[in-house]
This record gives sequence, C-alpha cells and structure tokens, in this order.
Amino acid sequence: MSDFDSNPFADPEVNSPFRDPAVTQVTRQTQPALNDYNPFGDGSKPGALVGATPAVLPTSQPAVMQPTEEPPPYTAQGSGGYGTQGPSASAAAQADLLRRQEELEKKAAELDRREREMQTQPGAVKKNNWPPLPTQCPVGPCFYQDIPVEIPVEFQKTVRMLYYMWMFHAVTLFLNLLGCLAWFCVNTARGIDFGMAILWFLLFTPCSFVCWFRPVYKAFRSDSSFNFFLFFFIFFCQFVVHVMQSIGIPGWGNCGWIASLEALNHSIGVGIILMLLAAFFTGSAVLSVVMLKKVHSLYRQTGASFEKAQQEFATGVMSNRTVQNAAATAATSAARNTFTPN
Repeated sequence: MSDFDSNPFADPEVNSPFRDPAVTQVTRQTQPALNDYNPFGDGSKPGALVGATPAVLPTSQPAVMQPTEEPPPYTAQGSGGYGTQGPSASAAAQADLLRRQEELEKKAAELDRREREMQTQPGAVKKNNWPPLPTQCPVGPCFYQDIPVEIPVEFQKTVRMLYYMWMFHAVTLFLNLLGCLAWFCVNTARGIDFGMAILWFLLFTPCSFVCWFRPVYKAFRSDSSFNFFLFFFIFFCQFVVHVMQSIGIPGWGNCGWIASLEALNHSIGVGIILMLLAAFFTGSAVLSVVMLKKVHSLYRQTGASFEKAQQEFATGVMSNRTVQNAAATAATSAARNTFTPN
C-alpha cells in the first residue's frame, strides 16, 4: 500500500515529462527565436523572427483535376446510336436557324406594315384586290379580301378551306362544260345539256362566291350572326344542287352518274370522262356536308344567336341609305296626301 501513497511527481528531475531529451532539444532551438520575435517589425514580412533566418514555406495551390483523355469530336451517328457534333453539322444547324429567323422577321415586318397602314388610315376605304385582275383590264376588282389580316387566327384555316372549296366548285363547273361539249360531239341530241352547262358555269360561279363565301367571310371577320344564318341557308341549297349535279339527270346540263352511263352507249372515252366529273360532283357534295358541320360547330363557339341576327338585320336595314331615302319618300308622300284637300 505504500506504493499507492507515494507521489510520482515528487521528484521533478526523474519523473517530469519535460525532461525528455527530445523535448529539451526542441525547446532549446525555438526559445531564442520566440524571445526575439517583434510583432511591430516589417509589415511586409508578417510573422518574421528577428535575428532568425526566415523559413521559406511552400506555396499551396488548389487542386485541379486534369482530364486523362480528350473527348471525341462530334461526327455522324454511329452504329451504337450515339452521335457527336462536328464543325460541318453545327454550321449547317446555325445556318438553318439564321434562315428561319430571317423568315420570321420578314413576316413580322409585313404584319407591322399592314397594322400601321390600318392605324394611320382608320377611315380610309380599302382598295379592292379580288379578283386579282391585271391593271390593263377595263374591269377592276370588286372586293377586298385578305384572310391573314381580317380573319382571326383561330378561324383562318376554316376560311381558307372554304375558299379552296369554292375554287374546286368553279373548276368542276368549267370541266362540266367541257364534258357536256364532248358529250354533244358524240351525241348531237345532247345540245341542251351543253347550253345548260354554259349557264351553270356563268351563273353559279360568281353567285356561289357572293352568296355563300362572302357571307361566311364577313361572319368570321366581324362575328356577324346574320351572315352566319345567311351562309347556312344558301350553303344548304348549294349542297342540294351538288347532289342533283352528281346524279346527272339528262337535260339538266350535269355530267353525273346517269349521264355518264348513258354516254357509255355512244363512246367509252366520253363515258369515262363523265364518270370522273360525276365523282367530282359527289366529292363536292361530301365536302359541303363536312364544312357545313365544321362551320356550325364554330358558330356555336362564337356566341352568335338568332336574336342577335335579328338585331343586326334591323340595324343594317335602318342604316342603309337606300332604305332611308325610300322611307323618307314614302313618309313625305303620305303627309302630302293627308294634308292635300280632295
């Protein structure tokens, strides 16, 4: 028990850890330098020791990872399904982007020009541009028509389809005239059909444009309920006419199915031509049903109604200068008859 009661640090010369030869050697080397250290010395050398040789410390830099190998250049797509891009491909893509940007800038500039023209001349009458006749022609255009400017964007596709349908109808009527002429050449008894075909072409080509295309154009342009109803009524009549033309009753001037079967008895070639025209008339009838349903669905989305159509009709009639002059004349005549003695 005497060993536990003794103090191990009682004899400093023997048990002191600071008497270790390794520790005493280090303290002898650093103690003079620490004693001579001047914190107010040369500021350009912070932490310098006076009277001691300054140690040169190695400068430390951030570690940078260097790639072991260069990435492969972009080439055409290989068999593995992955591709890399080379200078030629990037140049072609950049050229394509520049070309598209130029096209968009041209379209934007054209639209801005048209918008400025409409804003600078709000009350000016637009110059008619349809039909596109040459300047030397004695008859000028009758209507102003510009679908990208006047028709809203969501309805432009439908209006273009109706315009192309009218053009298809006009071409079909012209081909019907030629078909009836060929039928008259092989069968002289069909002269009445040739004459009726001329009448169909001269009458129905402009009337179809004025009576159903212009109303639907104005309906989508200004959201006019009256023009919508006018289009529905006349276009339905147009559908009935297409059905009659596709049937081809002899004597009516239509190269329909019945007329083509009869023409086969005189000439197979003329009969085949008339069958093609009958297919054109049938296609016009089918397209009429499709476009009628499409316009009707868009009409229901625009918020038009029969009451609105009545109001537009009444407003249009009362604002018409001819109707106003006729009403004023009738009222003046009635007043004179009332105050004139018998």
